[in-house]
Amino acid sequence: MNSHDWLRNLPIADIDSSCKVIEVSFNNGSRKDFFRNVTLQQFDKGDQIAVEGVSGFDVGEVSLTGEIVRLQMKKRNAREDNPEMKKVLRRASDRDIDVWKQNKSREPEAVIRSRAIAKQLKLDMKISQVEMQADGRKATFFYIADGRVDFRELIKVYASEFKVKVEMRQIGARQESAKVGGIGSCGRELCCSTWLTDFKSVTTTAARYQNLSINQSKLSGQCGRLKCCLNYELDTYLDALQFFPENCEMIQVAKGNAILIKKDIFKNLMWYILPDSNKQYPVPIERVKKIKSLNQQGVIPEELEAVEVTSSKPKEIEPEFVDVVGQISLRSLEKADKKRNQQQHQQRQNRDQRPQQRQQGNQGNQQKGQQQNPNQQQNPNQQQRPNQQRPPFNKRGK
Repeated sequence: MNSHDWLRNLPIADIDSSCKVIEVSFNNGSRKDFFRNVTLQQFDKGDQIAVEGVSGFDVGEVSLTGEIVRLQMKKRNAREDNPEMKKVLRRASDRDIDVWKQNKSREPEAVIRSRAIAKQLKLDMKISQVEMQADGRKATFFYIADGRVDFRELIKVYASEFKVKVEMRQIGARQESAKVGGIGSCGRELCCSTWLTDFKSVTTTAARYQNLSINQSKLSGQCGRLKCCLNYELDTYLDALQFFPENCEMIQVAKGNAILIKKDIFKNLMWYILPDSNKQYPVPIERVKKIKSLNQQGVIPEELEAVEVTSSKPKEIEPEFVDVVGQISLRSLEKADKKRNQQQHQQRQNRDQRPQQRQQGNQGNQQKGQQQNPNQQQNPNQQQRPNQQRPPFNKRGK
């Protein structure tokens, strides 16, 4: 994730003393490095530039410029006057970007092929990602391994297979999840792939302080390690637990030894359970301190004096069971049957009247046609003969 440049609009008092180093990100922000800007060009955030690489050049995106770069260098223990710091060559041209995209398209195939080669050599390692340099002269293979791996023979095979200079870099499970990315159980994108840069150790003690059940499947992230977010609220819990009494895991009352189940730092309550009972009793911390002091004096109090815990959530009203036996009478049923029979009878009458209406409509149409053409009425017994011409007489009169 790119850092926000909150010093961007700060006016520069002296141009000579301004920061000449810029931060460049590679491979969609998964890797960042610092480069000295020796050119006369002024670069802005998001510009594609060509920088020095291993026996060639590489193409990256400008992520930070200006005075905030010095803060980032101080955070990573990098010196601005380091003579080994690489330089910015130029603004990336169209040809540089075309070559860079062409070599980047080789990475998925290189990952598959490199894993197959490592499996053939029977090496206990996993190739996580392959990053090609923009000019295609160098490839960085990121791998995960539990122990030390002798990959001297592997480097020779990779160099002859991909025709590049090979660099092997070991990463952990958290770094792999940061490169791959994904969605966490909270529904948001992984912290390690967005904004988290420093991976601090996470132990199960952090879960115990927060009264979380030690469930490995729920406490583990996609990397298989404990979630980094367990450390986010740990300081708040530690500060709140300072006001709780110590060594109060078991206190004595008249009913027996009360055992501590959990602590509620938001309501300042300590929950206890008594023997031969599954009910949990919330006790204020002041009462716990008093019972503990009485036990040290040899006095056993009668009760815990638990308080009632009220929830702010509105209670759901459960529907009550209603006995409807006797509320439905036979008279109401008879009315419903009578109404149903009337509707059925009305439907039958409508169905019988439809053919009669059609027949009457056809007869009416015929009568209208006869009234319109009275001259065309003829006797049905009288047949119309065709007009025949008499043959002409011959000369003899026959």
